[in-house]
Amino acid sequence: MVEIEIGVLRSQCLDRRIDDKQTILAEVTAWQQRRNAEGAQIQWMFTTEKAREKLRKAYPVKES
Repeated sequence: MVEIEIGVLRSQCLDRRIDDKQTILAEVTAWQQRRNAEGAQIQWMFTTEKAREKLRKAYPVKES
């Protein structure tokens, strides 16, 4: 989820050169407040079961 939000932040807010720290902080704060007010959500593309199937080699399940 973090990577998705960073991508959205980059494309919506940080898509240009910003020379000073204060401007970046102000821009990111405004973006964050707007994003929270909109109630932004992530729509997952697959279910937990599909994720487990696809990633089973990386995250093996210990069977009892």
